[in-house]
Amino acid sequence: MEDFSEARIDDVDGEKVGMFGVYDGHGGVRAAEYVKQHLFSNLIKHPKFITDTKAAIAETYNHTDSEFLKADSSQTRDAGSTASTAIIVGDRLLVANVGDSRAVICKGGQAIAVSRDHKPDQTDERQRIEDAGGFVMWAGTWRVGGVLAVSRAFGDKLLKQYVVADPEIKEEVVDSSLEFLILASDGLWDVVTNEEAVAMVKPIQDPQEAADKLLQEASKRGSSDNITVVIVRFLDGTTAGDKSEDKEKEKETANDQNS
Repeated sequence: MEDFSEARIDDVDGEKVGMFGVYDGHGGVRAAEYVKQHLFSNLIKHPKFITDTKAAIAETYNHTDSEFLKADSSQTRDAGSTASTAIIVGDRLLVANVGDSRAVICKGGQAIAVSRDHKPDQTDERQRIEDAGGFVMWAGTWRVGGVLAVSRAFGDKLLKQYVVADPEIKEEVVDSSLEFLILASDGLWDVVTNEEAVAMVKPIQDPQEAADKLLQEASKRGSSDNITVVIVRFLDGTTAGDKSEDKEKEKETANDQNS
């Protein structure tokens, strides 16, 4: 199991802030575990966190990546991680993504992807990689350097010139039309569409039950990857969240994950 997830509420300069994340590791757990331990802590210490949240997120992603690479420099085996995070500050929802974990919201009853999967065969990603001197080739799937199936990630020091940790950030207003948010690793999205996930979660008010439902459905459909799901429901301007992670049939009900 190389997935990690996080849900926390902090007080920053008198402002209550919600932070939620899914981290899908590859090459071992080192990168995903490091990002879980440090990303949000680094973010809330950023001097522009409240005044310029987007800039703070972008700078913190890259700073955390650099710090991980330093801490991991003695390791001979490469390790990396995706990160799909949601930050709630006041009436703003900011979703930042690196890699192929995904964030989907239900707004006005509709499923809306608020992140983009970073895959090497996407035209702009491939161009960026090739401009940096790298290449993309088919090896069971499209891979950077014939090795890595995501084009952005934390870590991956041997491919760092091409596999960047620059997040794409999207912002949504938290209002009465915003019902819930799903953050999940690709173990879910490989077998469940955005629309199917939203339709399954919509009638289930308890986020833990909803996360379990998605986890069970992905397993039933034969997902062969780790599965981690975080669901945040918006209730009259407040949030209710839960996580689902499942480790090879061993369930952690408090932090729901499935692998």
